[in-house]
Amino acid sequence: MFAAGELRLLLLSLVSQQERRHGYDLIKAIEELTGGHYAPSPGVVYPTLALLVDEGLIAEVAGEGTRKAFSITPAGQDELAQRAEDLAPIIARLTGLAQASAREASPPVRRAFANLGTALRQRVTGGDFDAETALKVADILDEAARKIERL
Repeated sequence: MFAAGELRLLLLSLVSQQERRHGYDLIKAIEELTGGHYAPSPGVVYPTLALLVDEGLIAEVAGEGTRKAFSITPAGQDELAQRAEDLAPIIARLTGLAQASAREASPPVRRAFANLGTALRQRVTGGDFDAETALKVADILDEAARKIERL
C-alpha cells in the first residue's frame, strides 16, 4: 500500500492535524481516507510512530488513561513543510480508493448487476441451454459491454 517512507510522512501529517493523536486514532484516520478499504495494522503504525519520536519529529504527550498520544514538534513541522509535495500524491491515492468505492457502490448499478446475475443463473440452469443459446447470451453480454465502454 505504501512505498518506502510514505506511511512515515502520512503519519507525520496526521499527527500535525490535531494536538494529541493516538495510534488507534491514526489508524482510523487512514481507514477513513480510503473509504474503509485499507487500515494499516498496529504492527506497522506503532513502530513508525516510534521512529518519528526517535527522529524528534513527534513527541509523546499525555493521553487519555494509559494510552500514548503524539504531537508534532517544530522539527516535524519543518519536515512536513519540506515534504508537502511528496504528501499530496499519497493522500490523492488513498482518497482515490474511497472515490472508486463510492462509484462502485451505486445502488442502481448494483441492482442491475444482481438482476443480470439472477437472469443468467436461471437461463443457464434451465433445461434447454445449448451451445446456440450460449452464443446468443454471450453476444448480448458483449454488446452490453461495448455500450457501457462507449458511455
